[in-house]
Amino acid sequence: MVAADWFDQRWGGDGFEASSLSANMNNIPVFNGSNFKKWKEHLMLVLGCMDLDNALREDCPTLLTSSGTIDRNGSLEKWERSNRISLMIMKHSITDTIRGAIPEENDAKKFFTQIADHFTTNENVETSTILTKLVSMRYKEKGNIKEYIIEMSNLVTRLKAFKLELSEDIVVHLVLFSLPTQFNQFKIIYNIEKEKWTLNELIVQCIQEKERLKQDVIESTHLTSNYQGSCINKKRKLSNKEGNSGTSQHMEQLKQ
Repeated sequence: MVAADWFDQRWGGDGFEASSLSANMNNIPVFNGSNFKKWKEHLMLVLGCMDLDNALREDCPTLLTSSGTIDRNGSLEKWERSNRISLMIMKHSITDTIRGAIPEENDAKKFFTQIADHFTTNENVETSTILTKLVSMRYKEKGNIKEYIIEMSNLVTRLKAFKLELSEDIVVHLVLFSLPTQFNQFKIIYNIEKEKWTLNELIVQCIQEKERLKQDVIESTHLTSNYQGSCINKKRKLSNKEGNSGTSQHMEQLKQ
């Protein structure tokens, strides 16, 4: 069954209205817990363009006639229709997991508020998790330093989706703070620089610094190896000298 027929049979609308609702509903992304802003924007746009957003903007009207009966041909009827269709569209455009976490509700405005509250709770948890990971990251000497910095940058980008934006200068400091003690001289150089680096400049500088440190280790190893070799040679010469001296003395004793 196509969506237009489903709308027509369930809600009693004519075929044209059902087709229009179906076409517009296809523009609403399914809310999966991580795209609330986009889902809300499309939902409100669709309902607003079709004049069906009354129930999300206003509480249920309680208009009475002079005889004390509710005027069902006025605002209340329009609100009830908006409430019914808005509720239907919202339930149809969220995942089963989220729908199961939201208490059953017949008021569209209250249902929407519950979804927003649920999203806010998840958003706070997600934000806290990302921040904790970001400030606790530490670079391991043998890792790819470019990929490491990009990973930190990606975490910062994810925070922007939750309306938490960190300046590039702060991100640079976070990266520097996460580098091991081998980079201490490198950090000092950055702190005394008048001009601050961008993230891309930091990546280039870190790659160069890592190569310099690697070269220092190679040269240090080479010097240590040469020094040890020199010491061994000296010991051998001294040993040979002492051995030759002992042999000479022994020969002299034999002659006597």
